[in-house]
Amino acid sequence: MPGFLRRLFAPRWQHHNAQVRRQAVDKLDPTRPDQRQALERLCLDGDPQVRLAALERIDEPDTLLHLLGEQPYAPELHRRLIDVLTGKTGGVGLARRLQLLESIDDRGLLSAIALQGDNQQLRLAALARLDAEEDLIHQACENGIAAVRHAAAARVSSETGLQHLAQKARRDRQVMRQARERLNRLKADAASLTAERENRETLLAKLEAHGRAPWEPLYAGRYRHLAREWESMSGLPDASQERRYQDASQRCRKVISDHEAREHAHAQADRRRELATEARESLLEALEESLASLPRGDLLTEQDIASLRSQKLLLANRWQTLSDLHVTDEVLRQRYDTVLADYDRVLTAWERLISQQTELEGALAERDPERLAASIEACQWPEALPPTPLLARARRELAGDKSTEGDLDARLEQFAADLAQLEQLLDRGAFKGASRLHQSLRHRAESLPGDRLRPHRATLKRLGARLAELRDWRGFVAGPKREQLCQAIDRLAEETSLAEAELDRRHRQLVRDWKLLGDAAANRQLSEQFRASSDRIHERLAPWRDRLNAERTRNLEARTALCDQLEALLEAPAADADPDALRRIRDHAREEWRRHSPVPREQSEAIGRRFGRIRYALQGLIDQRAREVADTKRKLIDDARALLERQLPAAARAEEAKVLQQRWRDLGRAPRGEEQTLWREFREICDQIFAVREAQRDDRSQRARQRLEEMQALIDRLDAWQPSRHADSATLEQAIDEAAALEPLPSGRRTEGMRRRWSGIVRTRRERLNRLAVAEEIQHWQTYRPLLDAHLQADARLIEQGTAENVAADDRISLPEDMRTAHEQRNAARLHPPSDADVAEQLARLRVHLSLLAMGRVSQHDEPLRLAIQVERLNEGLSRELSRAEEVRIVLRNLLATGPVSPDQWAREVGELDALLTRLTHLPPP
Repeated sequence: MPGFLRRLFAPRWQHHNAQVRRQAVDKLDPTRPDQRQALERLCLDGDPQVRLAALERIDEPDTLLHLLGEQPYAPELHRRLIDVLTGKTGGVGLARRLQLLESIDDRGLLSAIALQGDNQQLRLAALARLDAEEDLIHQACENGIAAVRHAAAARVSSETGLQHLAQKARRDRQVMRQARERLNRLKADAASLTAERENRETLLAKLEAHGRAPWEPLYAGRYRHLAREWESMSGLPDASQERRYQDASQRCRKVISDHEAREHAHAQADRRRELATEARESLLEALEESLASLPRGDLLTEQDIASLRSQKLLLANRWQTLSDLHVTDEVLRQRYDTVLADYDRVLTAWERLISQQTELEGALAERDPERLAASIEACQWPEALPPTPLLARARRELAGDKSTEGDLDARLEQFAADLAQLEQLLDRGAFKGASRLHQSLRHRAESLPGDRLRPHRATLKRLGARLAELRDWRGFVAGPKREQLCQAIDRLAEETSLAEAELDRRHRQLVRDWKLLGDAAANRQLSEQFRASSDRIHERLAPWRDRLNAERTRNLEARTALCDQLEALLEAPAADADPDALRRIRDHAREEWRRHSPVPREQSEAIGRRFGRIRYALQGLIDQRAREVADTKRKLIDDARALLERQLPAAARAEEAKVLQQRWRDLGRAPRGEEQTLWREFREICDQIFAVREAQRDDRSQRARQRLEEMQALIDRLDAWQPSRHADSATLEQAIDEAAALEPLPSGRRTEGMRRRWSGIVRTRRERLNRLAVAEEIQHWQTYRPLLDAHLQADARLIEQGTAENVAADDRISLPEDMRTAHEQRNAARLHPPSDADVAEQLARLRVHLSLLAMGRVSQHDEPLRLAIQVERLNEGLSRELSRAEEVRIVLRNLLATGPVSPDQWAREVGELDALLTRLTHLPPP
């Protein structure tokens, strides 16, 4: 169908003319589906009138909501939906409208329903769907239902929103008051959070500084105190503060753990030194016991000397090894020297006897008494030592067997006791002790009479057989062990992958095990085989030993240089040497000494003794300086106690206490054990000083809070006060004096807010008092109007009749002095009247002056007068600025004094003057 025909037969609601479509809307039936669809299409028509007419025919909110989804920005559709959902039109039930609100997300639509709904429940439901804070503020300020306003105001939570709510909610004072209270709480919470954050920052700064501080006796206690303060703080820290706290705590714990590790290392070193001392003491006791047991025997045999030599060699080797690791105590050193001196005396006597042995034997063989006596004299055998068998024979031979019967009985008893001890040693399997005692018994048996010794010979023979059996058993056991040691040292000599130190350690262990076997199962072949392998190992280790000897030489040089430095320090110590610094020098010297180890065996003992004497002297210097520090700290305690008793301000006393604390830290530590006692006493006094300061601070804070509360009450009282007359300015001045008496207020956001509010209230009240003063001046002027009217009538008679009259003031009117003077000037002006131009100019000047006071501006032709008046006002205000009421009074007084004024002149000015006075009466605040 052609386009013309389609348009011809098309429905009227699809006509191209909007007016026709508008008329067609009224004929469409919404109950018929096809026509209802046409109405829905017309609701989205391009012409506003057509859309509005179509929307008025549709009352179903579901259809309107569907159309809104297709065209969300149609204003007519929005208005129609608002009318239907708010209950203005459509007749939709409340329950249905409440159900439809659940599917609406349009902010504007929900806001309009909440503002215009016909039911409180509907408004509250729409309000519940609103989330934007500006919508809630709008509802809290503009909604006509108080419950809706309060519900909307309760959901405003931001500081900005509460500020807007406190400023705009003028129709509901409860909403305004609650907003102000919540805003104040928010500000108080923010201030509290700020204060808490500042406290955490201060604590973190202390903790970080503590983490960087060196160790001191109270380091761990202070860290635990700071950690407890952190844990006791209310609220949660932010991520950065928590990270800083963890880092600082880790540094503090590291300092504590490092100190504990050092203390543990020192304890271990002390334990090792104790063990070394115990080992030295045990070796010394063994050699001392051996030396002490020599005089108790009957004879001194070669086996005794060999055992003594082996013990001395073991003591010397072990002593040297321990001296390389630990410094010898002076007491042990003296005991060691004494033992060595006793050993040297015994060995020297033995060597003299050995040198005279041939001479003694020859003298005994020849039975030459003189030669025998000379040989015995040459031996110079000590009286405290028992004689050797040879020396005993020589002495008996020389004495001619003069021994008494009692001596023989004592020797026989000792012989029997030694036989019993020999049997006990054999029972225990102590081969070495039993062998030495058996040899001694055999030597003594040769010197005892045969008839008296006969009961003991069988026992000695039996025990000798047991000793031989024990020797054979040791040889049987030691034989395979010797073969194993030979095989092990052969394998070790062939091993090429071992390091020199490990090779030397294993070689020494094998040699030590070989020596421990003694003479058990000893044979030449195995001994030569073991010695050959040992020599090969020695050849392999020769370069390493040379390097080790060179290293020992360097270590000896380093130890010698260390001793020289310490001796130079001890020769000229500083008068104010810090004991802590001396302790660090001592510890560092000890570490240096241990690091430069080992040293050559020949010089180790001498350099060890030298270092021991130096350490002893250095420790004495440390103890001396520590005692001096302790004396100085006792004086500081006395100064702190005197400071506590002095009458000083708490802040000044606390500052002086800080100076004393700094001096305490600079002094160093007193002797161990005494430092803690002194510190506790000093800290207790300082705590009392700081407690007094904190108490005063708390008192000042309490007084400051009290002044804040009093200032707040004064602000609230002045805010509620409204002056009704100018005389009430005394009340304002009294309030200002009270506020000045409360100064100074503590600094902070609350104080700044209070000061701003106080300034605004005072400024507002001053302006009101000024307006009241102006109104009162104008009111007083109205009482003078009869007098002014009398002057005007007198002026008119003067102009008309030429008769000058004096106007008398009414006795019922109380004229002030300035107004009475103006009244007299007006009477005097009629006697000598000025020109009309001067009077007109004066009236114009007064009118312009009033205009400036009332409106602040004048017309263009009065501009020269305004400039002149401004200059006069500036000149008059040089000494004191005039208030508006005073200026109004001056203008009115001059108006009363200006004359004579003709009726025409007054008629031209009186209207504007009255208008300006009326404006001044109702002048708003600037």
